[in-house]
Amino acid sequence: MRTWVIPDVHGCLLTLRALVEDLIELRKDDALIFLGDVIDRGPSSRGVIDYIMQLHDNGIDVTVIRGNHEEYMAQVYRENQAKKGLRKILGLKTSSYKEWMMHGGAETMISYSADSVAEIPVKYIEWIESLEYYMIWKNFLIVHAGFNFELDDIFSDTQSMMWIREYKIDPAKLGNRKIIHGHVPVTLDFINQCIISDSFHFIDLDNGVYLNDKPGYGNLLALELNTMSLLVQPNIDF
Repeated sequence: MRTWVIPDVHGCLLTLRALVEDLIELRKDDALIFLGDVIDRGPSSRGVIDYIMQLHDNGIDVTVIRGNHEEYMAQVYRENQAKKGLRKILGLKTSSYKEWMMHGGAETMISYSADSVAEIPVKYIEWIESLEYYMIWKNFLIVHAGFNFELDDIFSDTQSMMWIREYKIDPAKLGNRKIIHGHVPVTLDFINQCIISDSFHFIDLDNGVYLNDKPGYGNLLALELNTMSLLVQPNIDF
């Protein structure tokens, strides 16, 4: 069975479909692991989630790790639910809402044809809240952002799993495993170095799919964990 890891999709449905259907040529016995941030920035966040749900419904083994952008959306939705009475009277918007809008939430709202976050169907929020923060696959720890190695138990800090950007890895806490993550866009050359070199304790797979005007970036990737082969799909959504 082939197991593919796909990093931050960021609402780029056409690019994701091209990767899965044309490059991966998805088989029924394949497994797909998404590293989170499937939404925001791109034009089709709702479409990306619908597509992932459809793959699961069609019998594909799909795992989605929770990213900080999914956390943004769910948090804003729940804050809206908790304060909707006061919000209706005063027209208040929380700081989380404003931050989300600046980091791709506005595009996500458009994909739902929603003027208010309350108009997003609750099934999408429940889907986000069902997502795992990390998973273990053989000799890999798979997570959206990374881990807090200042703690004795790196698995106790779920906030860092979604948000952390800089951290010094303590190999003794990895259990002879390598981290695979997204969250921080890096160049394609650096990603290839992470894959082929034993000196790295991590593989950052995020090539910044939405950064297609920046040299070395702008692709959506898929890494097959048994063979460590990398597929590269340029962004076709922008």
